[in-house]
Amino acid sequence: MVTETKEEKILDLQVFTRTPHPQQQRFCDSKAKRKIIRAGRRGGKTVGIAIKAIDVFVEGLRVLYAAPTGEQTDRFWFEVTTALRPLVESGYYKLNETERYIEKIGTENRIKAKTAWNANTLRGDYADLLILDEWQLMAEDTWGDVGAPMMLDHDGDAVFIYTPPSLKSSGVSRARDPRHASKMFAAAQKDTTGRWEAFHFTSFDNPHLSEVALAEITTDMSRDSYLKEILAEDDEAQAGLLVYGAFDETVCKVRRFEIPKHWDVYTGHDFGSANPAALFVAKDPTTGFFYCFREYVPAFGRSTYLNVQEFKKMVALPGHEGEENPPLYNVIQRVGGNVTTEDEIRQGYGAQGWPIIPSYITKVGAQIDRAKALVEKNKIFVFEDMHRLLEEINTCMFKTDDMGMKTNEIKDEKRFHVLACWRYLFSIFQPEVERGPAEEQESSFIPQG
Repeated sequence: MVTETKEEKILDLQVFTRTPHPQQQRFCDSKAKRKIIRAGRRGGKTVGIAIKAIDVFVEGLRVLYAAPTGEQTDRFWFEVTTALRPLVESGYYKLNETERYIEKIGTENRIKAKTAWNANTLRGDYADLLILDEWQLMAEDTWGDVGAPMMLDHDGDAVFIYTPPSLKSSGVSRARDPRHASKMFAAAQKDTTGRWEAFHFTSFDNPHLSEVALAEITTDMSRDSYLKEILAEDDEAQAGLLVYGAFDETVCKVRRFEIPKHWDVYTGHDFGSANPAALFVAKDPTTGFFYCFREYVPAFGRSTYLNVQEFKKMVALPGHEGEENPPLYNVIQRVGGNVTTEDEIRQGYGAQGWPIIPSYITKVGAQIDRAKALVEKNKIFVFEDMHRLLEEINTCMFKTDDMGMKTNEIKDEKRFHVLACWRYLFSIFQPEVERGPAEEQESSFIPQG
């Protein structure tokens, strides 16, 4: 009679974790002994490191995860307990919810989540893998006085995770130097020994980020918050790279109101079978100001016919929304697409009753300059619930060259679909010549053509 040993029964147990997205896979695969991860909110940094921690634990090693508050450990602990439940139910592993650890009975093989913000709160343990999450909020001695010595006996690995500190986090930070995490990241980037590796990704690198989550994390965020908490940019000088850095959200981000029926409407369009986009803008005839009041970014590609039906719904006059053939605002011009390569697409929209013209200006840089001229004079207003447009305005940046100097190219240009609509549309408006103070007060923008 053949009987299974205890170890054979344990080997039969299966543990399943989430499939990491590409940015998570990068740091999970890294062989560096010291890793530092700078990532945006909801980018998946904690879930990603939980996947790594579970793999290390299953290999029989000891893992310690620490964050400044119990609430911050919740996400990690949820991933761990969900994945390792089969091991606990087998009876060979012990789960302690109070102390938040799972261990293989009779061994030092353990995974634990605890709160720690300085050297004293981290003391009393050791690990083969130490993870310090929200590192920017911890006191510097957490690593130097306790964390680093922890690694000596087993030549363990350490991972530091942070989001660049903003005004929101300054009141809860235990760090003397608020930029200590940023400085560690910079040093890791310069390491040539292979011992350190630095990883950077944004909230939008998480492919699982939903439109609902996008609205949630961007509502009421300042430009500083976008740069630090969404793009995970450390250096405040990054604000100088913003394409539309002159957009003053304290003035030009406004509460939604009903667009008067007599106002003219203009639309901008960015084509694409997978990522079509449209922007709807109304012009106040009294002031000449523009109000961005609708954005169209479907979750998946639709036919030209279905796109046009959605466009018509978005320009239905107030009180007629939802009607089969509602009366519409007076749409003066519809602008979009590359002048030389997308004429057939424009013809397709025209055949469906939505004629679109190309911009009079063909170069992207010149289109942007026209739009910036309006932005600089606070002529363009955006409703505060236009989450995608506001996100793109606050994150669209110029690339830098090898010397760190700003170039004329847009970083990740293909990601900014609504801003493509924006520059196509506003490039048709030419500022009047301003000859003096009196005329400057009366200056307005008129469409070309």
